[in-house]
Amino acid sequence: MSDFDLSDLNLDELKKLHKETAVAIQTYEARRRQDALAAAEAAAKSAGYSLKDLVGASIGKPSKSINPPKYRNPADETQTWSGRGRQPQWIKDALAADKPLDDFLIGK
Repeated sequence: MSDFDLSDLNLDELKKLHKETAVAIQTYEARRRQDALAAAEAAAKSAGYSLKDLVGASIGKPSKSINPPKYRNPADETQTWSGRGRQPQWIKDALAADKPLDDFLIGK
């Protein structure tokens, strides 16, 4: 690697160099990741498997499950609540009025 004096560069040149260096690092890392993935796929194939067979069907983040609504506001049926997390205001108001939570169950 050749040495050069950064103190001779002005601010715009330093910013440009910084941006170009960041891009070069990202592309280098992407190439290395692709090489590692190709090597892993080749190793799995040589053993008679696909990479998905070995690591599972999805490579990435698992999908977040959505809880179906369990309670519905009879005054406004668009308002629902799964029974998890913070209680919506309409539930709080109903409980304060001594109404049982079971009155709001969906599909009772």
